Amino acid sequence: MNTAALDIRASHFGDERTPFLSARRVAELLGVNLTELAGLIGVARNTLAAKTGARKVDAALSPIVRILAMAGEMAGDEQRAAIWFKHQPIPGWAGKTAYDLVREGKTDKVLAYLEAVRSGIYA
Repeated sequence: MNTAALDIRASHFGDERTPFLSARRVAELLGVNLTELAGLIGVARNTLAAKTGARKVDAALSPIVRILAMAGEMAGDEQRAAIWFKHQPIPGWAGKTAYDLVREGKTDKVLAYLEAVRSGIYA
């Protein structure tokens, strides 16, 4: 998948009134509240709602949106990607899900896993 296609899919997570990602849309897709999402991405709950924190929130959400966009492309849709993200253990990580790894700050490991799967290494 090329970068332009990933950008188009990731744009579904944007806020139509601003150029930034929407924490609310990501939270809705994952089926979590904003407090849980804030904990997942490592920002304060109030930062998600503050206009002054938009750049910080955007930077924190970007890796998760990238994971969801890649998983959505492979799974067929965003709902399946969200289910995978929260519930499917990733091989080699002792039963941890992508959600668990992201919460631990290992977003890069999830992205590397998805790249490997897309390349056919774990297929």
